[in-house]
Amino acid sequence: MTTATGTAYEVRALGPDTWDAFAALAERHNGVWGGCWCLAFHPRDPAPDQALEPMERARCRKRQLVLTGRAHAALVMDGDVAVGWCQYGSPEELPRITHRSQVEALQERPPDYRITCFFVDRHHRRGGVAVTALHRAPHRRAGLTPGPGWAPPARGGGAQGSGHGKLGSGTQRPTSRWIP
Repeated sequence: MTTATGTAYEVRALGPDTWDAFAALAERHNGVWGGCWCLAFHPRDPAPDQALEPMERARCRKRQLVLTGRAHAALVMDGDVAVGWCQYGSPEELPRITHRSQVEALQERPPDYRITCFFVDRHHRRGGVAVTALHRAPHRRAGLTPGPGWAPPARGGGAQGSGHGKLGSGTQRPTSRWIP
């Protein structure tokens, strides 16, 4: 996929060297999903800093997870600007999935990774950013497998949803905001 200027998007792994670009994207969108900072599927913070406002607390928690290698995402870059991401990680890293007991009941073994969240900058939607993140993410290059496909009941889509219907392989039905 290409950017509005005709250059190819680049995909980089979320890490200390890409944190500022990720944070800028999240901040442009008020922390994403109402201040989530893509933390909903991570383990809860065992000792949240109550002196901080909730949005700053979430930002600090996500940064801590990134800097310690416990948060992974494929960042889609337009030059030095992050325009979207696909969050993925091991079941231990992302245990709080929707319908967890049903998902785990269908698995013979835990998957190598889960994909839990996509986000695309409002000015770059419908331009192939999510597909680029999914297909060029580091977990795919490493040969890891997601295990059997499963999707929770659809909850709509639209501007807040991610349009995951285009991401399926034909064997999975479209999902709404989250993919376990």
